[in-house]
Amino acid sequence: MEKGIVQVYYGTGQGKSAAALGQAIRNASQGRTTTIIQFLKSETNTEYLSKLEPEIKLFRFERSKESFAELTDEQKQEEILNIQNGLNYAKKVLGTGESDLVILDEILGVVDEGIVSEQDILCALEGRSYSTNVILTGLNITRGIFEIADSVLNLKPEK
Repeated sequence: MEKGIVQVYYGTGQGKSAAALGQAIRNASQGRTTTIIQFLKSETNTEYLSKLEPEIKLFRFERSKESFAELTDEQKQEEILNIQNGLNYAKKVLGTGESDLVILDEILGVVDEGIVSEQDILCALEGRSYSTNVILTGLNITRGIFEIADSVLNLKPEK
């Protein structure tokens, strides 16, 4: 059995989530399953992704239609609980090995916002099933996540 890898797509450029979705589609074409858990994304129409089930499953625990930055303090507190539930679900999926690939989309932004710590993410990754591959996306990467990652891609605009 091959050991799973951790990949990180980060940076100021666009396309991090799209690159991760491309990996999910590639994974599905090989008969493998993917779970995508989105964080800090404003509500978008993801109906088209439901057509990719059961190979690709998408979960979003936040309930607000606005992005996290646009919420009032009270709304942010509610969403923080939802985001923490999302991370707990991610830990479950990672630990059970029910998906060959787990994408934690914009999880690095959750650390930037101070909702969870780098250590919370590292613990979730440490508890993953031996063969599960993981992709993390976001704007900034922490030193600890950089060190445990097998592959780090910095997407940044050049023009």
